[in-house]
Amino acid sequence: MNDRCDNKREPVEGTGSFFARKALVIGLTGGVATGKTTVARMFENLGAKVISADDAVHRLLEPNTEVWKRVREEFGEEVLTSDGNIDRVRLGDLVFRDSEKRARLESIIHPPVIEYLRREAEAFRAGEGVLILEIPLLVEVGAYDLIDKVLVVTAEQVSQISRLKKRYGISRKEAILRITSQLPLAEKVKHADWVISTEGTLGSTKKQVERVWREVQKLLA
Repeated sequence: MNDRCDNKREPVEGTGSFFARKALVIGLTGGVATGKTTVARMFENLGAKVISADDAVHRLLEPNTEVWKRVREEFGEEVLTSDGNIDRVRLGDLVFRDSEKRARLESIIHPPVIEYLRREAEAFRAGEGVLILEIPLLVEVGAYDLIDKVLVVTAEQVSQISRLKKRYGISRKEAILRITSQLPLAEKVKHADWVISTEGTLGSTKKQVERVWREVQKLLA
């Protein structure tokens, strides 16, 4: 994904009318290794339903699915494990080093993931409660029509680097490459209704989540 983003967040009729119903869909996004999943789980513990774009990608990449076939055709057998699964670490290493390959991968994966999330959001709006859609590239793809509000999870780059090195066993250089391949956090924050920082303790993050949750409940009251 390019470092620049020209997608503007505009009010969307239908999705913005949550005051007339009892359901609210929040798009949770942020940079790589900022703690998005940790924050999503905290909201889940408070009563929100959480759907992750990454989980959708896992399902779409299962062997012999249409997306799996297209990825294999585009990137070759080298991105497959011995049992035929997509090696996501190997695939990630490949595309993070080449913006053109990354764009080709995104063109394969993004449309079906967005369509899946759209169906889930529409079905949820028929009921009530809070749905968290965890979408790492929400701002980059401009998928604002899926959601009512945007929540951005942030962390300092030094923390992102440390987490990536620990998570994947990669070098500092490789970690920075993954971070800088995405839209800068400062750009994502411009689109946020709420921002949560994971720089402090888990307790500090939890307090921020609880504050946002209280504000969400007031919106739905």
